[in-house]
Amino acid sequence: MFLGEYQHSLDEKCRITIPSKFREELGYKFVATKGLDNCIFLYPQDEWQDIEKKLRSLPFTRADVRSFVRFFFSGASELDLDKQGRSVLPLNLREYAEIDRDVIIIGVGTRVEIWSTEKWTDYNENAQSSYEEIAESLVDLGI
Repeated sequence: MFLGEYQHSLDEKCRITIPSKFREELGYKFVATKGLDNCIFLYPQDEWQDIEKKLRSLPFTRADVRSFVRFFFSGASELDLDKQGRSVLPLNLREYAEIDRDVIIIGVGTRVEIWSTEKWTDYNENAQSSYEEIAESLVDLGI
């Protein structure tokens, strides 16, 4: 399980160092794609295959399904870690997430998210103001 929050920066070659606590579970080959809320999602290969299978089972005759699947898969790239635990973030993903240099890397259970520091700060401030409301609505989901 991926947990925690880490601050990092892209180097001059647009490489990001993946926190050591995430490397083993993420693996040396993993998938990065456009996430929700303008961040980048990273998935271990086995988790990506599970998601891919679920998305393929959805009815492609629905416009919302086609739109989401296009968005999710078109932004995906298979990435590798080098021996120092670094990986190059593709330009399309950096542009989507508005990442220039400083990033926040967070563990979110089955995936890792990469955020521009500015976007993460804004998101956190907005989410904190409605945290109790969100928690109350999760009760309806059995949590």
